[in-house]
Amino acid sequence: MARMNYKRAIVRRPGPRFAEGLTTVDLGKPDFEKALQQHEDYCDALKRCGLEVMVLPTLPEFPDSPFVEDTAIITQNLVVITRPGDKSRRGEEKSISEILRQDRELEFIKGPGTVDGGDILRIGSHFFIGLSERTNIEGANQLHAIFSRHKFTSSTITVTAVLHLKSGVTCIGDKHVIAIDEFACRPEFKAFDVINAPNDEAYAVNCLLINGTLLMPRGFQKMAEQFKTLGYPIIEVDMTEFQKMDGGLTCLSLLLT
Repeated sequence: MARMNYKRAIVRRPGPRFAEGLTTVDLGKPDFEKALQQHEDYCDALKRCGLEVMVLPTLPEFPDSPFVEDTAIITQNLVVITRPGDKSRRGEEKSISEILRQDRELEFIKGPGTVDGGDILRIGSHFFIGLSERTNIEGANQLHAIFSRHKFTSSTITVTAVLHLKSGVTCIGDKHVIAIDEFACRPEFKAFDVINAPNDEAYAVNCLLINGTLLMPRGFQKMAEQFKTLGYPIIEVDMTEFQKMDGGLTCLSLLLT
């Protein structure tokens, strides 16, 4: 698989109602000022990877809007604008579509289909679609049809232990899959070298390879030691306040080649 060469990232700054967003974990309320600093540090990490970063203004009426990954699925020539699985998030995708329609063809998920971008894992020209509480079979079927029209393949994976597929499995480079127990032994990933995250460091599964540099959340020593063996430069980013809101490194940006 050819390595992606990313040039730009779209992010959105957290708004003052960030702590009112959706979460399935019980880690306490996020500290807003700390979240702002962590978001700024995240943007700095993206810039260190060679990206031009577009910082969108806050959407105060949408507490979860910093998690821009959920609003769109991006390829070199195509953008799929999603229909978020939770009703409270529908509307976040509108401003994203206005930005992305400038230089790419747009396709849209239509009701009753729902898709969150966090449920979509791309490896090469294949897309794994997580069937979760946020992405339903109607949305997955629409994605199958869209991807097929654009010469991509796709398949579904049921998600039960985590919120989104990429909360439990990501891919680094062309041969390494990072996974929690639920996905580590899946037949879909038998052709890859699987790094099975220990339960107490499962959050570190959500890592992000950008232009040869690996971003991972700070504070997960066992996973950091495993990642070092892969040979990539590593940037550790403090993500504690976003973890409280079910967010990870991939959630906070849309990457464009």
